Amino acid sequence: MSRSVQTNHEARPERETAAAGPGGRERSPEETGGRGIQGCNLIDLIEEAMPRLSKGQKQIARFIVSHYERAAYMTASALGAEVGVSESTVVRFSTELGFSGYPELQAQIRETVRVSLTSVERIHAANHRMEEGEIPDHILTQDAENVRATLEHMDREAFERAVDMILRARNIYILGMRSSAVLAQFMSYYFELLFDNVRLIHPAGGSEIFEHLMKVRQDDVFIAISFPRYTTGIVNAAEYASKRGAGVVAITDSTSSPLAPHADVTLTARSDMASFVDSLVAPLSLINAIVAYIGRKKQDEVTETLDRLEQVWKEYHVYTK
Repeated sequence: MSRSVQTNHEARPERETAAAGPGGRERSPEETGGRGIQGCNLIDLIEEAMPRLSKGQKQIARFIVSHYERAAYMTASALGAEVGVSESTVVRFSTELGFSGYPELQAQIRETVRVSLTSVERIHAANHRMEEGEIPDHILTQDAENVRATLEHMDREAFERAVDMILRARNIYILGMRSSAVLAQFMSYYFELLFDNVRLIHPAGGSEIFEHLMKVRQDDVFIAISFPRYTTGIVNAAEYASKRGAGVVAITDSTSSPLAPHADVTLTARSDMASFVDSLVAPLSLINAIVAYIGRKKQDEVTETLDRLEQVWKEYHVYTK
């Protein structure tokens, strides 16, 4: 499964608008509030429908319950292909739940992601997928599967291009928000051993992100790291950096991520949720690969830097014996 590479010189796809409701009328958040038919929570609605669903429809249902964020941005055809059923089965699944069609169901999924996918919702979904005694096995197995899938679907051309952009950049800006902030900090820590031009943006909130990006320009690179639930601030920052002419590298879960339309290169890592805790194992592994690859390309310089650091660490007893 290949991943697309987008450039500032190519037409960037517009973000999909909210799907229409009955009669082609767009359903507003106020109408849905993250709830399904007759005010029922969407996940509850799917679970209640399970006994009467066909085998193929149950596969769709399980995918949506387990992967809300991915399903929210998939077409009926893409969703069907993901679970191994036809597009018409996806449409019939939608109507079986009481929706007028897939666009209305998709609008509801997006509202669930935007409004209702709280940590409590994640716990609720996880409890339906695994018993208490299965948690260690399930979590570790899921993380291993995320790493395997990330490697299997890696776009090597996009990876090389991202590395080349970083190596040529005048300044390297890195931003991750909420749980993704730890990924940005990890990348920044090692990049500062490799480069003298790294700027980690600390997202205190509001306009401060843009204050950090005020001087970003065409020969800079902005690395945006975000996984579901996507934060508005980092999407806006990627858009701003792109408009300023900077190269944008997105590290995210899918080319359907809201970061992708603003990125020159999108690198994806699987982050499927197994519990209320975000799974960042595969994203961290991808970042580790980027750091290691750049380190190899700058081997002589890195060796010299680390040699000097070792002397400092030894002199000031940074590490215990």
